[in-house]
Amino acid sequence: MRVFQGLKRIIYICTLTLTVAFGTHAAMAQEAKCHPEQLATKYPSLVGKTIKIATDGATPPYSMRDPNDFNKLIGLDNDMAHAAFDCIGVPVDFMIGAWSGLLPAVIAGQADVMWDTLYYTPERAKEADFVIYLRAATGGLVQKNNPKKIKSLDDVCGIRATAGLGSTEEAVFRDLSAKCVAAGKAAIEIVTFPDIPAGSRLVKNDRADLLMIDLGLVNSFIAADPDSFDLAFSILTDYKVGVGVAKNNKELSQAIFDALKILQANGTEEAIYKKYNFDHKQALPTEILTQ
Repeated sequence: MRVFQGLKRIIYICTLTLTVAFGTHAAMAQEAKCHPEQLATKYPSLVGKTIKIATDGATPPYSMRDPNDFNKLIGLDNDMAHAAFDCIGVPVDFMIGAWSGLLPAVIAGQADVMWDTLYYTPERAKEADFVIYLRAATGGLVQKNNPKKIKSLDDVCGIRATAGLGSTEEAVFRDLSAKCVAAGKAAIEIVTFPDIPAGSRLVKNDRADLLMIDLGLVNSFIAADPDSFDLAFSILTDYKVGVGVAKNNKELSQAIFDALKILQANGTEEAIYKKYNFDHKQALPTEILTQ
């Protein structure tokens, strides 16, 4: 009889545990659900708007043209933007331009957001808010067989380096160049470019020895042209990547933040990363940075 009562108690505890577990899972699933029909209640300033997204369409795997339909944009960032704004309940329109001009377009009010591998910096956050979703990894793109034998940033004194105009990498190269000179070594010859494909062409055409940029982009260039390029090095950085939003559009920042939290919780984000062979370990819990 005692054995039977003990068994009943075990069954009761197990049943209670399962009930709590399934209840918690159900609650999480409920929380991770999009409600575009609630747009007017949650984000009234977005009602009737079409969100203009600034992108360059030339930064694989983040933003590129569909090889099967030149008029269609695909990529990790573009797919995430579509999913986020579908979740919010507003239509989008992509505005294509040179990468270096995308954030200025947002600041000037010509676009609502920049969603295209935008690194957060405190300096940039003086003019735009950031909704963070990714930790950056940086790679060094060199010519096939790495003729200058560049293995790390310790090998960059005296080389020709290229980086995006106004980019974090440009600032890094300028700082490293100053340190080279201070150590009695040759300065770095820095060549900037307006868009990322132009940077890869500088390396391919032997006008630059090293392009330092996001690792996902470097890997895409190598995969597309393995006879021309090699990976010199990779660095998992502390840089954060986010969506750039104008300072005067706080409700839009909040809407993107809320949508990204849902996409991260319901598996949509991970599925998009997998689609583009991108390491989901680089994903970060979303946050809003304003300074």
